[in-house]
Amino acid sequence: MKSRKYLIVIFLMCTPLILNITGCWNQRELNSLAIVMGLGIDKAQEPNQIQVTAQIANPKALKSSSLGGPDSQAFWNIQNTGDTLFSILRDFTHESNRKLYFPHIQVLILGRDYAEEGIQKELDFFARDHETRLNIWLVVSEGNARDVLNIKPVIDRIPAINISKLLDDQDPNSQTSTSQLNDFLSDLISPTTAPTAPLVEIIRKGGNESLQVKGTAVFKGDKLVGELNKYETRGLLWARDEVKSGIIDVECPECGSKVSLEIIDSKTKVSAEIVDNQVIMKVYIQEKGALAAQYCAENLRTKEKVAAIERNKAAAIQDEVLAAFKKAQELNADIFGFGEVVRKKHLKEWKNMQEHWDEIFPEIIVEVTVDASIERSGRIHYPPVTDKE
Repeated sequence: MKSRKYLIVIFLMCTPLILNITGCWNQRELNSLAIVMGLGIDKAQEPNQIQVTAQIANPKALKSSSLGGPDSQAFWNIQNTGDTLFSILRDFTHESNRKLYFPHIQVLILGRDYAEEGIQKELDFFARDHETRLNIWLVVSEGNARDVLNIKPVIDRIPAINISKLLDDQDPNSQTSTSQLNDFLSDLISPTTAPTAPLVEIIRKGGNESLQVKGTAVFKGDKLVGELNKYETRGLLWARDEVKSGIIDVECPECGSKVSLEIIDSKTKVSAEIVDNQVIMKVYIQEKGALAAQYCAENLRTKEKVAAIERNKAAAIQDEVLAAFKKAQELNADIFGFGEVVRKKHLKEWKNMQEHWDEIFPEIIVEVTVDASIERSGRIHYPPVTDKE
């Protein structure tokens, strides 16, 4: 994803040069395109209407900046209100005299108020249109999507690219949903699995605005019904076998100070059992980690203390998964895909369950088993200062 973004920026910077060396037909063709980098959809003030914001790249500004020329805005946002996404996009074309060009779009942002009312009609366009990409970020904003697209980033000159990089960079933390538009659509058509999407919010501080990931937006069908915080989000990722790395802070065995443990690798297996009509989901997590930092003077190299830290880490992982599961049951949204696991393992019983999964899911039991280990302790075996008796 990151390398693709750099190629896109290079493409945008080079477009004016291409125009100068190609024939007249190509020049007219490229000059007729508006390269869409991001799209935002909000609930409009008018009843039953939506407001759409399209972020258009300005290749000439990017080229001028790269050659040391005066800075000019690298993008512009256009807005319109209407009944459907497709009609609004057509109106954009008529108003700007340029055809919207979607192959380089990075992100689709949904305002919270709009997402709560249902988004399926607008997603139909993305699933159907041959120019749009499905491997883009689908994001829910805590406020209006248009405000997110108006934030001017410090480094990247186009907000849509900045948002996409922000989400790409969440992998080391494993604290946001990794779902993109294609994943969302797949879950949306599933008879049981509830879709999720990253949830972002604008932080205003000292007259500046920045964007941060708040957690995970949870949908029931095509409607936003709630959210997971970052702690619950990682619990979801543990259960879905999507944790790639991150840090877990646990207590030292004796003094109560913190130890930071880095997640090196993890694998999750989920199985389903049905006992006396009770669905029991069994989640087994095998995690390997390293001692990243200790904030106490204890000697943690003894087998007993290593084992104690591993138990504390396993308990912390278990708590995260159970917290996510509790929230999912409160929302009655199977964000884990447990229904699909039951279908594959117990097809005969599933035929009687599938129409009633909404009633069954809040009553299922989840058992979480975690095998956590510490594989290494970095360059030093002991802290710089050790307690001496």
